[in-house]
Amino acid sequence: MSPGYDPHSEYTLRREARLNDVQQSAKLFFRIAQARLATAITFVLVAWMGWWRGLFSASWLLVPAMGFLILVIIHARLDEKKKRAEKAVHFYDDGLARIEDRWAGRGNSEKTFVDASHLFAPDLDIFGEASLFELLCTARTRSGERTLASWLTSAVDRSEVLARQDAVEELRHRLDLREDLATLASKIRSSIHPDRIIGWGESPPVLTSRWARIAAPFLATGTFSAVGAVWYSGTDDAWLVLAGLLVLASLFGLFYRKRVLIVIAAAEEQEHDLELLSEILLRLEKEEFRSPRLRELRSSLDTDGLAPSSQIARFTRLSSVHTMRGSELPFALVLLFVLQGILILPFSFSMWSTQFAFALEAWRRRCGSSIRHWVSIVGEFEAMCALAGFAYEHPEDPFPDVVEEGPVFEGDDLGHPLIARTRSVANTVRLGVEPQLLVVSGSNMSGKTTLLRTVGVNTVLALAGAPVRARRLRLSPLAVGAAIQIQDSLQAGASQFYAEIQRIQHIIELTGGGLPVLFLLDELLHGTNSHDRAIGAEAIVRSLMRRGAIGLATTHDLALAKIAEALHPSAANVHFEDQLKDGRMVFDYRMKQGVVQHSNALGLMKSLGLDV
Repeated sequence: MSPGYDPHSEYTLRREARLNDVQQSAKLFFRIAQARLATAITFVLVAWMGWWRGLFSASWLLVPAMGFLILVIIHARLDEKKKRAEKAVHFYDDGLARIEDRWAGRGNSEKTFVDASHLFAPDLDIFGEASLFELLCTARTRSGERTLASWLTSAVDRSEVLARQDAVEELRHRLDLREDLATLASKIRSSIHPDRIIGWGESPPVLTSRWARIAAPFLATGTFSAVGAVWYSGTDDAWLVLAGLLVLASLFGLFYRKRVLIVIAAAEEQEHDLELLSEILLRLEKEEFRSPRLRELRSSLDTDGLAPSSQIARFTRLSSVHTMRGSELPFALVLLFVLQGILILPFSFSMWSTQFAFALEAWRRRCGSSIRHWVSIVGEFEAMCALAGFAYEHPEDPFPDVVEEGPVFEGDDLGHPLIARTRSVANTVRLGVEPQLLVVSGSNMSGKTTLLRTVGVNTVLALAGAPVRARRLRLSPLAVGAAIQIQDSLQAGASQFYAEIQRIQHIIELTGGGLPVLFLLDELLHGTNSHDRAIGAEAIVRSLMRRGAIGLATTHDLALAKIAEALHPSAANVHFEDQLKDGRMVFDYRMKQGVVQHSNALGLMKSLGLDV
């Protein structure tokens, strides 16, 4: 069925438009740079003709000075516009690469989330180079990456999957929003440190005294009133009151000096991060959503009835206004300034910072605990946009039908999403009450392991809320456990066989959780002799099936295919075949019913020139 749109054409058109914006901005950028130079030269000429030659008033210097300032502001904004357009071009370049199956190696191959002990992530290539995460991840913030990684590695219930599907479907065609989030967040990624900013927001308050918060403005007001009285009357009483208030203000400032400096320094350190976070929050606030999940996320952003961008704007205004005053002078110099008769300057420096420190602490007490939530919501929006991008770029891939009753996995024409569609061979896999188990036999390289990964990766996509690479998929919520890519460990002193049985034990333990298990076992117990392997493999799959699990187990040992015969009708045999043509092994990668009838091991060795 035609999807009704062409993602490749749309991305190409948008890329060309953003590239044109870059080129136009570059031309204007150069012209304004020339205008700035001309304005600077004009300023020098006016200064020379006005001051040195006395041809006209030096006040004319304000004209080129103001012109230069305006050009600087325009230049900065134009530079920002150009950078955003460049990021948008990169955004669509990456999208086209994914559509054209050129994405491997150019995306986010984040390895921070790699966990060798995870029950399926290493086996299904969830993280690392050419991984599912690299294919999906358009998130630019660390929070977005973490959220997406969590969705790809954690089992959830049906209601959560359906909520994500609904949100992803709504975001699928919101290209402007996804582009804006990607370009804004790319600037945030290199700047914001979520753990640091969250830690600052949630750390214990430094300035807690209510009376001091009230006393500070009263001292400031009283002192400036006393200055006015001295100015107008000049009486001894007025001077005495002013001196007393200045002493009190100085002592007040000295008492809180250390804590004020701590608060001011910490606030200034977080100001840039909060401003960047505010930009992306403001973009989300402008959007109206239909999906219950997206509406819930949007409404949960507000604190005390105000949107987070407004709350952060309060903080940045406080911090910016304070910073304009310059560095705080040592409070110990206040008395020296008083003796010299310079009364207002030292007072303004000391009380200014003290009052702003109390105001910043009040903001942190009110909104600091919300920062974690704001960062989390941004991450969730980014994760949903990543899945929405995948949905948009692969319009042929349907959302799965997630059912409550199970366990069940019924996939028609399943393909592997990490393999180019032109090279992928689709197969149909059905698991449920009958059969619970498919024993997959076949020769080396015939497609057995790829089938396991195809089932596993599509299950991960389905339960994350994304479309799947299939004609149709019906499944219940499942906890995935895989033993495919098991390796020995010199550091742990564990052999490959020991590591495999440990993994299998963990998969069996997984059946005690709240969800049925989908197990994927590749070359089960291949690290031991044939007799022990046959007995052990049958015991393992029987144990898993008794516990309500469904899954696949591959083997190239035809003796193990008898397991399915013993467990019929709860188990069935399927296989992959190969043919030797002109000295080369040929595979069709089509799953067929029954047990494979031959092995290609000798044929492979002969094709490589070995004398066997």
